[in-house]
Amino acid sequence: MKLSREFINFVVVGAFAALVNFVSRIFLNFIFNYQISVILAYLCGFITAYIIFKRFVFKSDAHISSSLIKFALVNVLTIIQTYFVSVYLNIYLESKGVPYSKEIAHFIGISVPVISSYFGHKYFSFR
Repeated sequence: MKLSREFINFVVVGAFAALVNFVSRIFLNFIFNYQISVILAYLCGFITAYIIFKRFVFKSDAHISSSLIKFALVNVLTIIQTYFVSVYLNIYLESKGVPYSKEIAHFIGISVPVISSYFGHKYFSFR
């Protein structure tokens, strides 16, 4: 199976946006509890991803208001995935005494929606 250049770019840019999400969650956790930090960090990654996906991955000339609304709708589904995986996996890992459980759980939570996000943005947000 050959991966398209667009998908590879999506993964690379998505990884950068995920890094923004991940690092901002660590800093936000100094101010807010873990659950709120996960949501606020997701919004940091969301803004980063929208700008770069629109301009460099999908090279969309769709009007900003319509593409941003569609992008947000796709991301409502992915934030639900990210939130539940991050929070409940953290609870499980903490109960097992796993060090860095928040970081591990959040990293996995960010990674889960890659495929659904790609197809949602390709065929809905930026088509």
